[in-house]
Amino acid sequence: MATLPPKFDITRDEIARVVASFYDLVRQHPGLGPVFAAHVTDWPAHEEKVTRFWANAILYERDYDGNPLVVHRDAGNVKPGMFEIWLGLFDLVLRSELRPDQAAAWSELAHRIGRSLRAGVVERETLPGGIPKLR
Repeated sequence: MATLPPKFDITRDEIARVVASFYDLVRQHPGLGPVFAAHVTDWPAHEEKVTRFWANAILYERDYDGNPLVVHRDAGNVKPGMFEIWLGLFDLVLRSELRPDQAAAWSELAHRIGRSLRAGVVERETLPGGIPKLR
C-alpha cells in the first residue's frame, strides 16, 4: 500500500513539540485552562492523542481513532467564541516553534478544522432557525 506524502514538511517530533507547547499555554490561560481541566485528567495521554490526531491529519499516519467534533460538541462547556482564542494561541505556538512555511501551512489547516469544530458547537448552541440558546 502506497503512503501519501505529508501535507507539508514537518516531522512527528515537531508535531509533538507544538502540541506540548500549546497545552502548556492552554493550562495557564484564564479562559481555556478551566475548560480543559474539567475534562483532561491525564495531560501526557491527552497530548499524545492530540499528537496522533495531527500526525494523522498532516502525515497521514493511521493511528488516531477519536472524533474531535463529538468530543467538543458533547463537552458541555465548549462555547463557539473559544475557538478564536484557541486558534490565536495555536498560531502563537506555531510561529514560535516552527519555520514560517511550516507555521503558515499548519495554521491554514488548523483554521479549517477549527471552522468545522466551531460549526458543530454552534449547532449545539442554537435552536432551529439559528436562534441562540440562552440557557
